[in-house]
Order: sequence, then C-alpha cells, then structure tokens
Amino acid sequence: MPRSMVLVVLLMVLIITSQFEWRQQLVSDPDTNPRESQNHQQISERKGGVKEKIILSQEKNIQRLNELVRSLREQLEQCRSNIESTSNGTLSSLAENIIELEQQQILED
Repeated sequence: MPRSMVLVVLLMVLIITSQFEWRQQLVSDPDTNPRESQNHQQISERKGGVKEKIILSQEKNIQRLNELVRSLREQLEQCRSNIESTSNGTLSSLAENIIELEQQQILED
C-alpha cells in the first residue's frame, strides 16, 4: 500500500508541475508576441525599403535605356542621311558615266 501511495503522490506532483510549466509558457507567450510583432514589423519595413531601392534602381536603368535608344535613333538617322547622300552622289555619277558611254558608242558608230 505505501508503494501505491508514493506512486499517487508522484503522479500528483508530475501533474501539478506540468500544469505550472504550461501556465508559464502561456504567460510568456503574450510577452513574446509584442516582440515578435515588432520583429515582423521591422522585417516588413526592411523589405519595403529594399523594394523601394530596387524600384529606384530599375527606374534609373530604364532612364539609361531610354537615353541609349534616343542616341541610337539619332545615329540611325545620321547613317540614313549619309547613305542617301552617298547613294544620290553615286547614282548621279553612274548616270553621268552611262551618258558618256552612250555618247562614245554613238560616236563610234
């Protein structure tokens, strides 16, 4: 019989201590929640800051690309005008050569 009493007492001690530990965990949880919420808030603010930096850098890259596109268009227009002036000059010299050849053929006939 004393063994059973000892077992019962030990069982009661275990139950009481386990409930005491659970209560401590429950009491400490609200204390950690504000800390966790602050941590989550700080993390979200950091993420927001990082996102803003990424957006700003992307906007700068877009502006650089737009400037490059403008300069390439200007270069293309210059190339077109050079080609047109060169081709016009070449066509006129070819026309003159053809006329001279025709005149020579006429004179030879």
